[in-house]
Amino acid sequence: MSDTGRTEHTVQITIDGRPFQVEPGHHLTAAVLLELAGLDPSGYDLAEIRGQGEIVKFEDAEIVTVRPRKKFVSIRQVAPVA
Repeated sequence: MSDTGRTEHTVQITIDGRPFQVEPGHHLTAAVLLELAGLDPSGYDLAEIRGQGEIVKFEDAEIVTVRPRKKFVSIRQVAPVA
């Protein structure tokens, strides 16, 4: 017997070019999305790439609206110098 009253659907986004399936809406924080991509939020920031090359950076606790085909990139906060 199937549960027809319950609909599970996800949308695809990309983080650093890698695809991820997430629930749509504005309930995920930037830190949660970074962790989904296997990155430590204490060392990276999340940014969204919008049209015309506009980049919008998010704070770790900031709520991120997730819609189909949104593109995100990680930004390393500190890099060691040789």
